[in-house]
Amino acid sequence: MSKESCSGNCASCASNCEERKSESLFEPTGEFNDIKHIVAVVSGKGGVGKSAVTSTLAAELCRRGYKVGILDADITGPSIPKAFGITSRAMQNDTGILPAETKNGIKIISVNMMLSDLEQPVVWRGPVIAGLVKQFWQDVVWGDLDYLLIDCPPGTGDVPLTIFQTIRLDGIIMVTSPQDLVSLIVKKALNMAKMMNINIIGVIENMSYIVCPDCGKRINAFGESGTVYEDFSVKLLGKLPIDPDLAVMMDNGAVEHYESELLSEAVSEMESL
Repeated sequence: MSKESCSGNCASCASNCEERKSESLFEPTGEFNDIKHIVAVVSGKGGVGKSAVTSTLAAELCRRGYKVGILDADITGPSIPKAFGITSRAMQNDTGILPAETKNGIKIISVNMMLSDLEQPVVWRGPVIAGLVKQFWQDVVWGDLDYLLIDCPPGTGDVPLTIFQTIRLDGIIMVTSPQDLVSLIVKKALNMAKMMNINIIGVIENMSYIVCPDCGKRINAFGESGTVYEDFSVKLLGKLPIDPDLAVMMDNGAVEHYESELLSEAVSEMESL
């Protein structure tokens, strides 16, 4: 960005200019936290299954013996607590905000854990929402974690920008689905990540197909697979089907019980960080 067009407010800008490089905007987490790896699950498009991918990746990492946490950064559309059956309110003590823990020990924080009515809309402007995400990062007592997964909202606005600028990510996993319309919007998020020098671990194509329960044939319900990963020269981490069992488990708060070999590539890439 030219000096003439620069407002001087790096927090509202995605440019990777020399002025930004000279001053790190990364902020530390709380003093009681030791988090080894931080991975954000993102997509420019809503409805592609970011929360499902985040939940199942966390469950698989937990099964492999890792200490895992999920920061639900989708403030206006939180779904992580529901997927894990978390109904308790967030608590706080002298050290900070205490996350909830699932049956298998996955630590979770979400705005839904702070609302008295789960159907109450969060009608906040962007800076307030971004501020809460920063509070989740700084004030939640995560303790010792091997992996913190951040479930991002769709788009390239305030929250993804805040996460990319203030949290030192090890990388992002991009979630897409086969439709050209989705690929078009996901490319915006990929371009944003490249613009800000964020490591792209790879792409997961969700809802890639459905398997006929009678004959086992794969049906491309949303068309042929996309090529967004080829267009950006990033790794394809897997093609996940539309799975009614996963939908039922998430609705019933039992996503920890879901297992799929199709997640192994993505988890292996995370283990190699």
